[in-house]
Amino acid sequence: MRPAISVIIPALNEEKNIASAIENVLSAIGNNFSDYEIIVFDDNSSDKTRDIVEKITAKNKKIRLIHNEKTMGFGYNYRKGVELARLEYISMIPGDDEISADSIDEMYRTIGKADIVVPYTLNYRARPLLRRLISFTFTKTLNFLFNQKLNYYNGPVIHRKELIRSVALSTNSFAFQAEALVKLIKSGHSYAQVGMLLKERRYGRSKAFRIKNILGVLKTIVTLFIEVYLIKKTRLT
Repeated sequence: MRPAISVIIPALNEEKNIASAIENVLSAIGNNFSDYEIIVFDDNSSDKTRDIVEKITAKNKKIRLIHNEKTMGFGYNYRKGVELARLEYISMIPGDDEISADSIDEMYRTIGKADIVVPYTLNYRARPLLRRLISFTFTKTLNFLFNQKLNYYNGPVIHRKELIRSVALSTNSFAFQAEALVKLIKSGHSYAQVGMLLKERRYGRSKAFRIKNILGVLKTIVTLFIEVYLIKKTRLT
């Protein structure tokens, strides 16, 4: 039987990208699933993101819009989306239209091969040099600290709903997926890595490297290290 999927799309000031991002998701869903829903989070955008999504939802009842009264952050939108999701698998696709439709389709066709589908960037040069360096350092640091071999931690990971709901996610920063992956893989769950192609961002700027997000990521790494190596070790002794 074909699976059913809930897709979370966070968006902050993505008026020029959000419609295409939703269209790409719909294209990738195609005939791969028995049912689907798309949950778009407008994270208190100051542009026309909300208006554009409202017009789309009026034509497709499987797409719903959640409007945040204040900007809550990528991690919050994901955690709230997991809470609201109704279907078997949960996917997150950013509203910046960065991921190609073909790559989304490839991710979705990998569902079922392991407990978790972990996408990683193939054409990393599509991103600015500073972002590539930070992402490289972040990945190498997590692999070293937690003895892992992942190619990427911050991609559009796909989880079974009951699996991701079993994880106590604590951060609203961009490290939310890294937190989930470390906890689940350390618990023995399997994963399949799949390459994805990124498009160069045509409109707007990335929100990943705001000071608030960077501090949140650092805090999450420290907290995760303490939980994995100190708290759990203490419980076992």
